[in-house]
Amino acid sequence: MAWIRVVDEAEAEGKLKEYYDEIVKTRGKVANIMKIHSLHPEAMMGHLNFYKTIMFSPSALSRRQRELLATVVSSFDKCAYCTRHHLEALRAYIKDEAFLAQVQRDYTQTSLDTKDRAMLDYARKLTLTPGAMTRQDVESLRKVGFGDEEILSINLITSYFNFVNRVATGLGVEFSEEEARGYRY
Repeated sequence: MAWIRVVDEAEAEGKLKEYYDEIVKTRGKVANIMKIHSLHPEAMMGHLNFYKTIMFSPSALSRRQRELLATVVSSFDKCAYCTRHHLEALRAYIKDEAFLAQVQRDYTQTSLDTKDRAMLDYARKLTLTPGAMTRQDVESLRKVGFGDEEILSINLITSYFNFVNRVATGLGVEFSEEEARGYRY
C-alpha cells in the first residue's frame, strides 16, 4: 500500500478517468507508478509522455539497451519496483535468466560488449556520484562509438530512472508479480 492516498481506476472521475482509460488503451493496464500520481493527473501524463518518448520513440539506442539502463540504474538505486518492472521488460530481449540475474546484481561480471559496458559505467557514475561527472565521462562514450544523440539518450534515461526510482521509493509504491507483468512493450 502506497504511503499517500491513491485514486484507483474504479474510483477515477473526470480527467483522471480519461487518462487512466488512455493508459489502458496504449499500455494494457495502469502501473502503480502511474497511479501514485493520481492526485495530480497532469503530472501523471507528463511523466508518462516523457517515459514513452525516451523508452519507445525511434532512437539510436536499441530497446534492449534502454531496458538495460532502466534495470541497472534501478538496481543501483535499490528500487525494487522499477528493477522488477524493467527486468520483466528486459526479458523480451534477453532470454538467459542467469545473465539477467547477474545484470541486476553486478553488470560488470557479465559478458556485455564494450559499448554496453561503457554505457552502464556512465550510468553508474551519474547515479552514484553525479557531482563527480566530467567531460571525460562523455568522451569515454565517444571512444567506444556512441554519438551525441546516443549520449543524450543514455543521459536522459539514466536521469529519468533516478527520478522515478525516488518517486517509487519515496512514496512506497509496491508491486505484485501480477502487477509487474502484462504491459505492452
